[in-house]
Amino acid sequence: MRIDVWSDVICPWCYIGKRRLEQALEDSGDKAEIVWHSFQLDPSASSDDPRDLPTRLGEKYGRDRAWGVQANAHVTEVAAEAGLEYNLDQAKSANTVDAHRVLHLARDLMAAGEVPADTQDRLKERLLKAYFTDGLPVGDHATLAQLAEEVGLPSDRVREVLASTTYAEDVADDQAQALAYGANGVPFFVIDEKYGVSGAQPVEVFQEALRRANADRKPVTLITAPGAGTDDAACGPDGCPI
Repeated sequence: MRIDVWSDVICPWCYIGKRRLEQALEDSGDKAEIVWHSFQLDPSASSDDPRDLPTRLGEKYGRDRAWGVQANAHVTEVAAEAGLEYNLDQAKSANTVDAHRVLHLARDLMAAGEVPADTQDRLKERLLKAYFTDGLPVGDHATLAQLAEEVGLPSDRVREVLASTTYAEDVADDQAQALAYGANGVPFFVIDEKYGVSGAQPVEVFQEALRRANADRKPVTLITAPGAGTDDAACGPDGCPI
């Protein structure tokens, strides 16, 4: 099973959705290859905005700072139910394009067999925790290099990517693909290129999507005439029975 996920590393519902998907996979016993795709909530965001998160949220949605504080309190409560610790009072403003570029590097190194197959997922987890729990600036190159190296990415390759625009087009292509699927927000999950789940849905919704995907891959039930064999009146690699 393959699950493609579009999300941003500063999206609070994306971290919650990740946990809910993981819970559904654990409950079902299913094994899945999870591929993380880029989606920037605000490509124009600055990594040195001095405003705190409640202020930024309030202004973005035409509200005041008090509304932003309430919004953060609500999502922090929901995150706690998923086993996550949010310290949004410490969250630093960040443009996430560089974080996404490093995630693309991790995917390429996995494909080349240079790092373990779970490296991109571990990097995604580390970036989310860095922003939501640790209050680290995930738009800062030095921070990104440190986090990438923590999960085993080669420091020279990480720093080379950060010093260039490598993977910038891949980030844009991911965003375009999400829009082509009809995803106007994230998280957005696509299971086996057939079943989509939009948003951080309850675990039960993910379980149902997994069940349907599994049902599609079950072997066909053969129906034959009474007493007939499954190979009767059929041709195979060794010829046709006559």
